[in-house]
Amino acid sequence: MLTKERIEQEIEYVYNKILDNLDTFETKVPKAVSTDYVYPAVENEDWTDGFWIGMLHLAQSYRFDERIQQVITKQLAVFKQRLDDEVVLNHHDIGFLYSLSAVADYRENKTASSRELALRAADVLMRRYDETAKIFQAWGDVSDSEQQGRMIIDCNMNLPLLYFASDETGDATYRTAAENHVKLAQKYLIREDYSTFHTFYMDIKTGQPRYGATAQGFSDGSCWARGQAWGIYGFPISYTHIGDASLLESASHLADYYLAHLPADKIAYWDLVFTEGSTEERDTSASSITVCGLLELAKQLPLTDTRRTRYEQAAGDILTSLFNYTTKDYPESNGLLVQGVYSKPGNLGVDECTTWGDYFYFEALIRMVKSWSTYW
Repeated sequence: MLTKERIEQEIEYVYNKILDNLDTFETKVPKAVSTDYVYPAVENEDWTDGFWIGMLHLAQSYRFDERIQQVITKQLAVFKQRLDDEVVLNHHDIGFLYSLSAVADYRENKTASSRELALRAADVLMRRYDETAKIFQAWGDVSDSEQQGRMIIDCNMNLPLLYFASDETGDATYRTAAENHVKLAQKYLIREDYSTFHTFYMDIKTGQPRYGATAQGFSDGSCWARGQAWGIYGFPISYTHIGDASLLESASHLADYYLAHLPADKIAYWDLVFTEGSTEERDTSASSITVCGLLELAKQLPLTDTRRTRYEQAAGDILTSLFNYTTKDYPESNGLLVQGVYSKPGNLGVDECTTWGDYFYFEALIRMVKSWSTYW
């Protein structure tokens, strides 16, 4: 049974793991995925490098520790330097990077320099917006004809940086671009059966839809589990900023599809085409994202909506199962969740800890025990 005491035990495990990792990841960051459940320390230059500082902010929101604060300060300096030097920022995941570093710090500590850093990052993200297609190009240089017009479902989680910029500056340009993108994501990334494409191409000359595909799923027609999770969480987040209730309905449909395609222990396989009895790998990172998404979705639905209770129960069931997928049996590990998958088609980070899986696991735990000021 999921109790507050059990959740708090797990938070203590995570909190102590973070304290143990402070020296290793003082100015460097964990690599996106572990090797044999151990993250090496690498320079801050990947799309995943906000998740460590995001966990530090979560830890501080739970219980302040000066040692953690010192590392946050050092990490923020690295994020500033990365933006100053524009180190590998030719992608849309600037939102992941700077929502969990700069926006989180501003919301937790009201640090003026972090507000400025977030606004500068939003301007860099805006360079990727195509006025004709009305989407943010996911990957590659904006002049790359192979990548032009390509949006991916992950981008739902990058848009909050733009909402923040609009709120802080009063400039509606950021919000309009984000809203245009999320509405096209809603229209074209969601299939008729409420599974999702990982990626979809728009024509940048006409603004018309082209076709959907995958990059990390099993096939173009299958449903990549982590992509579905980004939708379950990302659409309700945009709802909180733009008030379009249809985004909650879309997220509910995505959640129902996801929950209907889980095996008995509720931990998704890396693609939802695989079901009970499959020998394919699970993806605990998709599961932890989904818990956060279900909790946010339940929070935003009307009090009289019976789906609230169902999604809260489902979130609790998945989280309870995730307790059995932690690194407690691997004392040498500096990660949190085992059996994550980065990219099965790319044979990258298969059955490993993932930085985003760990972050969202901690966010889910924090959401369960306190009223949390979202970084999204």
